[in-house]
Amino acid sequence: MKIRNFSIIAHIDHGKSTLADRLLEITGALSPRELKEQVLDTMELERERGITIKAQTARLRYKSKSRGEYILNLIDTPGHVDFSYEVSRSLAACEGALLIIDASQGVEAQTLANTYLALQNDLTLIPVINKIDLSQSNPELALEQLENIIGINRDEAFLVSAKIGTGVEAVVESIIDRIPPPKQNIQAPLKALVIDSWFDSYRGVIILVRIFEGQVHSRAKIELMSKKISYEVEEVGYLTPKMEQTDCLSAGEVGYIIAGIKDLGHARVGETLTDKKRPTDVPLEGFKEAKPMVFAGMFPAGETSIENLRKAIEKLRLNDFSFHYEPESSPSLGIGYRCGFLGLLHREIIQERLEREFNLNLVTTAPSVGFRITKKDGKVIEIHNPSQLPPPQEIQKIEEPVIEALFLTPDRHLGAVLKLLDDRRGEQKKMEYMSSQRIILTYILPLNEIVFDFYNQLKSVSQGYASMDYEFSGYREADLVRLDILINRESVDALSLIVHKSRAYPMGRKLVKKMKEVIPRQQFEISIQAALGKKVIARESIAPFRKDVLAKLYGGDYTRKMKLLEKQKGGKKRMKKVGRVEIPQEAFLALLKVK
Repeated sequence: MKIRNFSIIAHIDHGKSTLADRLLEITGALSPRELKEQVLDTMELERERGITIKAQTARLRYKSKSRGEYILNLIDTPGHVDFSYEVSRSLAACEGALLIIDASQGVEAQTLANTYLALQNDLTLIPVINKIDLSQSNPELALEQLENIIGINRDEAFLVSAKIGTGVEAVVESIIDRIPPPKQNIQAPLKALVIDSWFDSYRGVIILVRIFEGQVHSRAKIELMSKKISYEVEEVGYLTPKMEQTDCLSAGEVGYIIAGIKDLGHARVGETLTDKKRPTDVPLEGFKEAKPMVFAGMFPAGETSIENLRKAIEKLRLNDFSFHYEPESSPSLGIGYRCGFLGLLHREIIQERLEREFNLNLVTTAPSVGFRITKKDGKVIEIHNPSQLPPPQEIQKIEEPVIEALFLTPDRHLGAVLKLLDDRRGEQKKMEYMSSQRIILTYILPLNEIVFDFYNQLKSVSQGYASMDYEFSGYREADLVRLDILINRESVDALSLIVHKSRAYPMGRKLVKKMKEVIPRQQFEISIQAALGKKVIARESIAPFRKDVLAKLYGGDYTRKMKLLEKQKGGKKRMKKVGRVEIPQEAFLALLKVK
């Protein structure tokens, strides 16, 4: 069997899903009636936003004019920096990758990051310059950047328009020519890598595997090597991209296995599968554990119970192992979970998926990052929630996580981008021209500074042209304080933030003003305060609704009016003692929008 396993990698919005559509069309994987835009973007959320979130697989049959029939296993990948873990999983199952570059935008930050990731996996790269049909496209500049920045010869690139299909057939032929075939040692014991898994209500956990050695067929006994748990295979098959049953999966192939796995923790991504009767000696390396960078609390609201949230999170984590969670209790929001994400978009997508796919109502707190605290007794602790910060008298030093960020920007926006990075306490490491008009900036930035509205501001100051990619760089000591928000003199732990001391006063003033806009008025006065420890640094008040108690009076002595007003005042006072201020989700989102 002639097989080629390949991925498509690109910066976000460079036409990756459209090229995948054309490949499905050329190979006849779907009938014209089944074809639609973004076929492999199966989630409603992906189609709405125009981005790929989950890596999808499709087995394509292609008949070459001169060399017969080939099986092409396409493993699609996301393009946003927050989903780089998905990319690494896809690349582990391939021997080659198509590197897509937008002819109108050229090489972007994520293009470089994905290229390095592919080279680390020893993959063969085929560069594809896409969108040559656009009036603003500049293929010559894209080819120049491919040669000068990435170091791939321009003669190896293909000029295509995935939208109208120009040049796509030549790309398919090059996959057969350039990407090496997988090793197909069928006689060896079964060795398969779990690259994805999802939960089916009727059939249990379905796992997607790449077979490296041996073969697996229905009724075979398989073992999950790290858990030492065995199952009997009920069904094996391919995704074409529809599920298609077959008798056997052999070395070099990518397909799914259904084995009646009910325990969600057993089929971990990166797990090695082997034959129970004839096991392999050494498991596959698997994947490096994804380290969460951003943390937020998720709490049930309305009709949703904590049990519903727990089950939904367990099922979702099976599908996305870069997402972490642990139980958390908040005095203001009750029992929920503290969740770890790879970035802000990842947090947003997880929340939307939980609400849509599992019909949950959630309140999500403002995101924060993990800090390392060295106490005066020498003990070092890591905190993921501002409310966990010990009292100042117990702290020797606080260290914040820092990232090494790569920015690509046109030279005309350089001044605005540099100002933004300096405002965010960035330290310039390197600046170089990648072409006559584009600049690469390397900066060391506190992760805490890019959590709040950074990406939107970067796009705003560069008119959408700047792009960024980053990786975790370690911890650095900083002068940080906890900023508390008090509602009616009670601290709301879910609204607390850890900020740099120089930012605390302006941040506090802006936050209380924002809270005043989003917290609804009540029958009693609401005071909103920002405080550093016991020192209040900003305050706003929300006036109460007032019933006109004097409306029924007509004339008479003013003491009658005063009596009624005093009575009303006493009622408001009692109401304030027992009344509870409902904090809407908009209040937590407001923290993200404070500039």
